[in-house]
Amino acid sequence: MFFPFVKKLSDVNMKDLAEAGGKNASLGEMISSLGKRGVSVPGGFIITASAYRHFIKFSGLDVFIKDALKNLDTKNLKQLADTGKRIRGEITGSPFPKDLEEAIAKIHAETEKIYGRDADFAVRSSATAEDLPGASFAGEHETYLNIRGIEDVLKASKKAMASLFNDRAISYREDKGFDHFKIALSVGVQKMVRSDLASSGIMFTLDTETGFPNVIIINATRGLGEMIVQGQVTPDEFLIFKPTLGKKSERNILKKVFSKNIYHPLISKKLGVKTRKMIYSDGINPTEIIRTSNSEREKFSISDQEVFELAAWGMEIEKHYTRLHGKWTPMDIEWAKDGRDGKLYIVQARPETIHSEKDNTKIKEYQLKDKGIQITKGASVGNAIASGKARIIISASQISEFKAGEILVTEVTDPNWEPIMKIASAIVTDKGGRTSHAAIVSRELSIPCVVGTENSTKLIKSGDEITVDTAGAEGIVYKGLLKFNVNEISTKNLPKTKTEIMINIATPDTAFGKSFLPNSGVGLAREEFIIADYIGIHPNTLINYAKLEGDLKKQVDKKTAGYKDKHGSSTRKKQYYIDNLSYGIAKISASFYPHPVIVRLSDFKTNEYRSLLGGDLYEPVEENPMIGWRGASRYYSPDFKEAFLLEVEALKKVRNEYGLTNTIVMVPFCRTVEEGSKVIGLMESNGLSRTKDKSLKFYVMCEIPSNVLLASEFLDIFDGMSIGSNDLTQLVLGIDRDGNDKIHSIANENSEAVKKMISAVIKVCRKRHKYIGICGQAPSDYPEFAAFLVKEGIQSISLNPDSIIGAIKRIHKEEQAI
Repeated sequence: MFFPFVKKLSDVNMKDLAEAGGKNASLGEMISSLGKRGVSVPGGFIITASAYRHFIKFSGLDVFIKDALKNLDTKNLKQLADTGKRIRGEITGSPFPKDLEEAIAKIHAETEKIYGRDADFAVRSSATAEDLPGASFAGEHETYLNIRGIEDVLKASKKAMASLFNDRAISYREDKGFDHFKIALSVGVQKMVRSDLASSGIMFTLDTETGFPNVIIINATRGLGEMIVQGQVTPDEFLIFKPTLGKKSERNILKKVFSKNIYHPLISKKLGVKTRKMIYSDGINPTEIIRTSNSEREKFSISDQEVFELAAWGMEIEKHYTRLHGKWTPMDIEWAKDGRDGKLYIVQARPETIHSEKDNTKIKEYQLKDKGIQITKGASVGNAIASGKARIIISASQISEFKAGEILVTEVTDPNWEPIMKIASAIVTDKGGRTSHAAIVSRELSIPCVVGTENSTKLIKSGDEITVDTAGAEGIVYKGLLKFNVNEISTKNLPKTKTEIMINIATPDTAFGKSFLPNSGVGLAREEFIIADYIGIHPNTLINYAKLEGDLKKQVDKKTAGYKDKHGSSTRKKQYYIDNLSYGIAKISASFYPHPVIVRLSDFKTNEYRSLLGGDLYEPVEENPMIGWRGASRYYSPDFKEAFLLEVEALKKVRNEYGLTNTIVMVPFCRTVEEGSKVIGLMESNGLSRTKDKSLKFYVMCEIPSNVLLASEFLDIFDGMSIGSNDLTQLVLGIDRDGNDKIHSIANENSEAVKKMISAVIKVCRKRHKYIGICGQAPSDYPEFAAFLVKEGIQSISLNPDSIIGAIKRIHKEEQAI
């Protein structure tokens, strides 16, 4: 069947994959199917795969290419480079057949009638095996921006066709077993969005590191989006929670994404390092890179309203392609904002092909055996650890020096380096974010990658033995070849327990990955880790910002970049604390939604608070902080009350703004019932109210003997109790858990005295029909203690993530025996 050489983008869809290629078919699909849903996609035209084949055959290029590829060894990088260069040169040097050239000129003229004479276009390749689930060719071929006039469109189209034989594309097809001649290339000529005057970026409809499906991640930078793809900038990053976006009274999120009547679940927002941007050029090259202004660096590239609009589009696109493919199809989307009309546009969309194909019932866990000396750190990509010799590569001329198994350390990766990236054991870059070229390729290759370190090429030398660890919240590079463990666990065929098995979560950045473990929610989410890692500043330091001077003020300003007050007041600084605390809590609550997530209010001891920036100005020195000014006693104290109310604001934001109503508030170290009433009264009077919000629950930690002895009285004001076995053991037995090692061997949680206390409080809670669980360390450390809890009838046991699988099997066995 004859297929025309050219077609309007609006006249193709996903049924035309063989002629339009994945990228162009997807653009046409969105124009025809999602335009009516409010998704804006610029138009244009395509040069079909039939046109490409006609050109290759007419020019005799098919014979030339077959001959050039004979006996090619893709691991011989010099031979690969020479072969690719010869083929590309032959393609760009061959004239188009007259009938093809005339067809392109005609449709270009028709398109210019729509967009204006000398309109600017993006010329992109679209391979017939590219952008399809199971065949990821992302970034394998070229894009040319700001192309004007028919002559330049013809040249750019030929270059795009030649890019089918880039070194990396040749190598990729060889490795994947694709026949070079069964894949053709369509060229998309799409109206440019003037993002050089505004901003652009990338959006994924899942978490790119773990495959967690319930979030949308948006990266944004100033100018043209190629800077993100190339890894030249560390972009702004926004995280949106899908299940509550558009919920409440307004259901059509595309009509009113910023209505006051809906949730606005922007659960994380990070300011990037946007030192440069790509813009249109008046010179020989169509684009150029310039430095950004201080104002552009200090502000986010897009507004919150634009974030929600993009997220709503992302959900619509994912929904559409999921229906189309008959299975969940998360999407990798490129977007741009036009600086002239101020509107947002989708310029590309392709299925994500790494995590959507992954079996999430198999979980690999990596853990270092040794503590190493940190060299540098950056954004963590992939969940793995690798060690080896470093190789610094700055330019393409050094590629031949790279040896298999080495760790690639560079400023930024180039797409042409993919042949050496495939033989690297890990990658470390100075620049780039989680959606940069280095990050995308590393995920596909399943190797650890640390991006955006800013200084790795300065601190590491070729030949240095290093270890790259991306198993945690941050990607860290250590000195030396450190030993590590790798455990693979399977969540298939696990028995169902009557006892609810929950998870203890410390750092929010690990929560998405841990959510794949079998669980009934989170029994303990600690605010302290969020305050230390996300904020790092004592709340009173921010409250009293206007009084700060010297180095302390400079350090606070540096940490709170993007939260500047015009008149030097503390309003924005306090908002920094509220926002970042809410982001940390929200990440954990979102990971396990709709299961309950029990968030413990801050329980730093005075010595721990002193370690925060400015903390020494506000914290007393105590002989034994473990039984000092901590927990509930701080919240109503005149010296801390205002700081506590920042926590209340953060929790209100999580529940009322983000819609994470699965978040339960827990009060720690509450010595008396009267103290509990004061704290509840303070929360209620400041808007965190069970009277107004019937789904809100307040729990109390059961970790002091008075909590057990007066359990019924505590339950008159609280909705449940969670046993903190660490503190309860310390206070029942008089053993300081942070103290002298000489007394630790005397007894532990298995002590009869401790167990009697726990047994007693479980009975009271069950009698009162109130929640009772345990979130201490004991069930993770002592299997026999977990068995005791099951026999006593505890409702839930919250464990450390690494204990979950084994505990489920043991607890099920205990339940069967009862």
